[in-house]
Amino acid sequence: MRNAIVRNPTPLARPDSIETAWWLVDADGQVLGRLAARIATILMGKHKTLYTPHVNTGDAVVVTNAAKVRTTGGKSAKKVYTHYSGYPSGLKRRTLGAMMDKNPVNVIKLAVRRMLPKNRLGKKMFSRLWVYKDAEHPHQAQQPVPWDKHWVKKRMGKQPAE
Repeated sequence: MRNAIVRNPTPLARPDSIETAWWLVDADGQVLGRLAARIATILMGKHKTLYTPHVNTGDAVVVTNAAKVRTTGGKSAKKVYTHYSGYPSGLKRRTLGAMMDKNPVNVIKLAVRRMLPKNRLGKKMFSRLWVYKDAEHPHQAQQPVPWDKHWVKKRMGKQPAE
């Protein structure tokens, strides 16, 4: 028995044991891609120790000030979004700047959606995202916690600047 291997089972999350938190992310002055990557991480639940790929362990995210998100490297004029209607000559093109002028909420939603899994679980994760153009949002009852302060304190060992 001296060569016995002690095996600890890998803890897997169960759907009934998941606690969903609400996070508030302020997009004012944030870079679009980095912001979308951070939001996708929260929605997938990869910031939790009990992350399990086949269970929705993610949290809910409320994004405010979507109109104030910034881009780098002249992407507002160079980055082109395409959409095909299915008809001949139906390829529609629009620059990032034009999309930001028309509806900045869709820009953030599209960036986050493309970073999530392309399956039914990804659709459920995406349904927990709410993006608003201004600082006002109707989710006060859920008491969302500001993510920036949590991110700075937990990840970098610093106290949030207030």
